[in-house]
Amino acid sequence: MQGHQILGLFLGVAVLTGCHSAAPRPEAPTPAVTANEPAVEGTAVGDDKTAMEAAIDAGPSSTETAEVPRRGIPLADNAPDSYVVKRGDTLWGIAKVFLRDPWYWPEIWQVNPQVHNPHLIYPGDTLRLVYIDGQPQIVLQRGDGVRVEPRVRSEPIDSAITTIPYATVAAFMSKPTVLDRDQIKAAPYVLATRDLHVVMSEGDTVYARGFTSPAELGAHYNVIRVGDPLIDPDDKRVLGYDGIFTGSGHVTRQGDPTTLIMTESARESRAGDKLIPGGVDVPLDFIPSAPRAKTNGRIIAVANGVTIIGQYEVVVVNRGARDGLAPGNVLGVFDTGPLVADTDKKGFFNLDSLGAKKVQLPSERTGTFMVFKTFDNISYGLIMEATNLIRVGDKIQNP
Repeated sequence: MQGHQILGLFLGVAVLTGCHSAAPRPEAPTPAVTANEPAVEGTAVGDDKTAMEAAIDAGPSSTETAEVPRRGIPLADNAPDSYVVKRGDTLWGIAKVFLRDPWYWPEIWQVNPQVHNPHLIYPGDTLRLVYIDGQPQIVLQRGDGVRVEPRVRSEPIDSAITTIPYATVAAFMSKPTVLDRDQIKAAPYVLATRDLHVVMSEGDTVYARGFTSPAELGAHYNVIRVGDPLIDPDDKRVLGYDGIFTGSGHVTRQGDPTTLIMTESARESRAGDKLIPGGVDVPLDFIPSAPRAKTNGRIIAVANGVTIIGQYEVVVVNRGARDGLAPGNVLGVFDTGPLVADTDKKGFFNLDSLGAKKVQLPSERTGTFMVFKTFDNISYGLIMEATNLIRVGDKIQNP
């Protein structure tokens, strides 16, 4: 009896594979797609485009195009049948190819238990849009062929596709621009230079104190000046302080004081400036998601001191882990509607509008923001999309 069952299973697999039996069998998650499900409309994305380029080329979504929702979640217009992952892709860009609202990616992502850590996606992998029980799902076919048994991929973890551009985050996190009070209190500080110069620059020998444990030889530190406090515009609390990058150096001798050589100088470093360890500690293997709690906050700072914020600018918001935010959370960005004078009763040529009634115009959505690192009271995030001007003070809310 057991032999007949094995033979029946073999014949069933042969029927499902059909005319593709000569090619390697794709890695199919459970449950399998049934044969009587309707075909998915859409076009394959060309191999010469990254996911974000393809999404941009497709243009804004049209409300007239038929939608195939899962729990009310619409697919993107012209969502492709399949997409081959490329170097330079981000999970956000890939999700935008398939979905009108990328933060709903977890709702259609079909976890495949046969693939080691299925949340990691690599260049060369194929993502397919299929129907399971009449609902759209994204399934993964590894690009290195199919094996039935679980396995560990030979590629290093850092070759996996990240959710947001790693280089942008790394550049920001390697030179922090916001410091919290505890971080400032615990940080070692610059004492003096070898020649007792008032200011320090590249190549100078610097002495520092305040290390809680001996600094490792060769350890890299950023020299950060503590700037103005960051005030929560809602309740006037001090959330942190501007961190002004002045330079960096590495430890050449342990002791008290510890000796460093300045290897980079962006501006004059002075006695009292803080030493913050270099390096980037931001895991980017999270997936886009909506916040679990209702969130209303504001942008309170932006990297690089720019006044007009665009796509892939790093910003700081006045909400953090204590408010329920977590890496991967996606929020909408809304402008602050201006106050305008209602001069309807004044007449067109009446220049005296000072006494006219002021009317607050509604806020309009201007972009999309994703959290990548949280602290208690603040979070760092990236502007993923900017459809209009974004400024410090603009609001963030659940999408």
